[in-house]
Amino acid sequence: MEAREIILRPVITEASTALFDDKRYTFDVDVRATKTQVKNAVQEIFDVKVVKVNIMNVKGKLKRQGRYEGYTKKRRKAVVTLSADSKEIKLFGEE
Repeated sequence: MEAREIILRPVITEASTALFDDKRYTFDVDVRATKTQVKNAVQEIFDVKVVKVNIMNVKGKLKRQGRYEGYTKKRRKAVVTLSADSKEIKLFGEE
């Protein structure tokens, strides 16, 4: 898999943006991706030094539409910690 296929999108929530100060970033990744693949993909895309990768599987939630019910798609999240001397990842158009 290529780097852009592994990293799908950044997760922008209140909890994940609070971790930006500690140089920890959260991404949705491909469900088949390993920690090593995520680390290499982030280093390649953003040109940073990754120290640690934590991965968690998120189950799909039960959703209802009237009498019909089903589950949302399962996904996989990765929390990436950068080294202290690494530059920050710019997720927003800050100028």
